[in-house]
Amino acid sequence: MLVLNQRSLGDTRPALTVHPELAPASAALMCLRKPGPQVLTGVLPAIPKYRQRTAAARSHYPHAQEVTRNRRWFSCDLSPSLLTDGYVYSVMVVSGSGMELEGVRRELEQLEHERLAPWAARSDAGRGRARLEPLSPVRTEYQRDRDRIIHCNAFRRLKHKTQVFIAPRGEHYATRLTHVLEVAQVARTIARALRLNEDLVEAIALAHDLGHAPFGHAGQSALNEHHPRGFAHDKQSLRVVEKLERDGQGLNLTWEVREGIRTHRKPRFSIAGVSEDPSTTLEAEVVKLADGIAYINHDIDDAVRAEVISLEQVAGDRARVLGRGRSERINAIVCDIIRTSRGRPAVEMSPPILEAVDALRDFLFENVYLSPVVRAEYSRAHRVVSELYLHFCMHPEEMPETYVREASALSVEQSVCDFIAGMTDQYALNTFEVTFVPKMWSF
Repeated sequence: MLVLNQRSLGDTRPALTVHPELAPASAALMCLRKPGPQVLTGVLPAIPKYRQRTAAARSHYPHAQEVTRNRRWFSCDLSPSLLTDGYVYSVMVVSGSGMELEGVRRELEQLEHERLAPWAARSDAGRGRARLEPLSPVRTEYQRDRDRIIHCNAFRRLKHKTQVFIAPRGEHYATRLTHVLEVAQVARTIARALRLNEDLVEAIALAHDLGHAPFGHAGQSALNEHHPRGFAHDKQSLRVVEKLERDGQGLNLTWEVREGIRTHRKPRFSIAGVSEDPSTTLEAEVVKLADGIAYINHDIDDAVRAEVISLEQVAGDRARVLGRGRSERINAIVCDIIRTSRGRPAVEMSPPILEAVDALRDFLFENVYLSPVVRAEYSRAHRVVSELYLHFCMHPEEMPETYVREASALSVEQSVCDFIAGMTDQYALNTFEVTFVPKMWSF
């Protein structure tokens, strides 16, 4: 029989039976959710295609009227003749395999409703994915996003993409991979203290730099100059997760993670400023601030290690407010965010701490990012990326087959941009050498 069960997850009372037909044993589990911790579940026959599934829902719910629909959701107004509350529910699908474990995910979702702040994101109340998928029986939607990001090719390449110091020979300089891990650590500390969704925070943090070009901002600047549509790493990161990974299928991440990637970039004037659009979740705002906290502090360490600046130069008013060492600075900033934001729907720094952090960021621009030593390597890296872009636009057939197909389907310029943006520093240098440096003849 079709069972509709509206109750708290821990409730063991009998379910409400509203349909007399017996569903097949291979049925897919349809979870109809209303806002809050209440969960409405029903058993329907497994239907392979979405349109057929929608039609099946209509036939099994004769009193239900479809009011909204896209590739992820459709909503039904359940008539009081079926249920007495008249709420609007959204339909999600759980694969038949693993149905016996489905309670694990539901318990995790229930814990979110019980433990998180009222303004935190809930994994079972998000806007879903662009393409409808079966739910995991043991992981929430944001946990799945995090796992997909960690296992994708673009994430693995981050270990060979540098931050400020281009292709350094030392082993202790920050890379894009160490950077996103530090961002995730800082962001999760803040999220846990503010009772926000840690899984969402971690997924955004790990994915926010997937689209960075080789050689950091030097590579980004070169692509931005030559590509007709311009280039920004946040937009390219979105392109990676939506279009490029999985042989052009993308990772099909949830809307909340993709929005966090899109809005993480900060303007030059302040770490707390808005560059694209305001963050759509508090979790995204946490990652945006954690990103700045992480790179400011590891860039100082790298600059001291490279003897571009000294620790004494970092001192002064900033040190009195934030501390001298990396651990002191990070602790001071994180504690201030928690102290300032706790108990309210906001993620902010206090004015004195924000002023000190922005001053430290200004110091890095003036003494590190724009210093003659760093700019010299910046110019060389800029030229490498520029020459590669122009060459492959003239000779797209020399790119890997995947990008050749993309060039014929979209545009040569976009395909070349995707190819170069995905390169690691060393791959870009090797490609430049093979393409432009004459080989020595041997007899």
